[in-house]
Amino acid sequence: MNCRKKQIIITTLLSLFLALSISCKTESKKTADINNEVKAKVKKPNIVLLFVDDWGWMDLGYRTEILHTPNIDQLKKDGLEFTRAYIATPTCSPSRASLLTGKEPVRFQMVRHIPGANEGSFKNGRTDEEFHLWPKDPVQMPSRNWFPLEEVTYAERLKEFGYYNMFIGKWHLGHEPYHPIKQGFDEQYGTANAGHPKSYYPPYFKIDNPLEDTPEDRYLTDVLTDKAEDFIGGYDKDVPFMLSFWYYNVHGPHEGPKDLVAKYKAEGLEDRYANYAAMVTAMDVSVGRVRKAIQEKGIAENTVLLLISDQGGYFNQSPLSGGKTGGNTLGEGGARVPFIIDYPGIAKANTTTDIPVQSLDIYPTLIEIASGKPCNDDWINGESLMPIINGGTLAQRNLYFFRSYEDQYAAVISGDWKLVKYHSGKYELFNVTEDLSEQHNLIDENLEQAVKLKKELANWEKAAVPTY
Repeated sequence: MNCRKKQIIITTLLSLFLALSISCKTESKKTADINNEVKAKVKKPNIVLLFVDDWGWMDLGYRTEILHTPNIDQLKKDGLEFTRAYIATPTCSPSRASLLTGKEPVRFQMVRHIPGANEGSFKNGRTDEEFHLWPKDPVQMPSRNWFPLEEVTYAERLKEFGYYNMFIGKWHLGHEPYHPIKQGFDEQYGTANAGHPKSYYPPYFKIDNPLEDTPEDRYLTDVLTDKAEDFIGGYDKDVPFMLSFWYYNVHGPHEGPKDLVAKYKAEGLEDRYANYAAMVTAMDVSVGRVRKAIQEKGIAENTVLLLISDQGGYFNQSPLSGGKTGGNTLGEGGARVPFIIDYPGIAKANTTTDIPVQSLDIYPTLIEIASGKPCNDDWINGESLMPIINGGTLAQRNLYFFRSYEDQYAAVISGDWKLVKYHSGKYELFNVTEDLSEQHNLIDENLEQAVKLKKELANWEKAAVPTY
């Protein structure tokens, strides 16, 4: 073959190679453009987190017939209910801190609620002292008077993924320098320094009332719900939103809307419980209004809604034992709470799971919802609930509990088993699946399980509980 023919062949091959290369790059670019277009059309979901105060596991219409909660009953039918949801430190302030951070509150020394307006060193809802003590606490453990600014909140993390964070309602994590707008939220409304109102009718708070000039007949929960409706209906930003609506209901003083109290009294309830039942129904009405606002905005199919309580109920939670008060707050009636998630197109409607979970699992769940990727924050204690929401499960793990008010102070749940520990040296062991009321203490009957959980709880305390 002469040189000219070789040159022609080489030139032809090079031309073909170049053409194929250009074609591949063009196709690759087209594919990338299509993928980017698809990603752009998949909108990040809006998120609404409804957090109720002192709402017991039994305080639902579908568990207690005397209570009327049609909107929450419908939410249960539309969503996924976690029948064994717990609070790591079931009391006001720590429960909020764990929800915000995905961390067990004892790890940052918040083991009790922040005291009231003029308790201890507090003057008009403020203090310069970082910690307080509790007179009846057997070990006199210090607890924080505000939520530390250096802790990372879900609002701060969601902001990284482009979310606008709106906060409405009760905070109870410190006075003004520690309010929601200092912790990653873009806006706040109705947030007072107090942990509860003095009345659910105006004026709502004794001092620093954030809702002045409200008509005297306006119930507090309705005013906050008005704001939630306005926020959802008028939202016009080109980024997704997260609305954190943290109710003052159903915390005392037990004062329901007058019309609902009259209805419950007509059904035979006595005064105090009639007021509490009316408060539950007022909260249920609010849930219905929020869901309706989402529907009317046309975003229901792209909005995730979570509803949970901060601790067990004030009133009898039978058949569960314990409750908010009475020295058995780590009982099922105090630590177990209602929890429902409605995630359209993802969570199967009208389903339940009895996998034990904690409210601190919400933080990594929100991160995964917002980012589309698993949460890799290695400083948290919670786990994302997305595997359960997607119809799967979670590997069995221990759930730990800690508070510092009285003799009973720590607990661990491992599957069906629960070990409760007291400062006085007492232990209780229950199979809470077979013995929901925790009436049969098996500490001396199941030594293997007792020894195992005692050791695991002791190891956790060494790692999690600060020493002084």
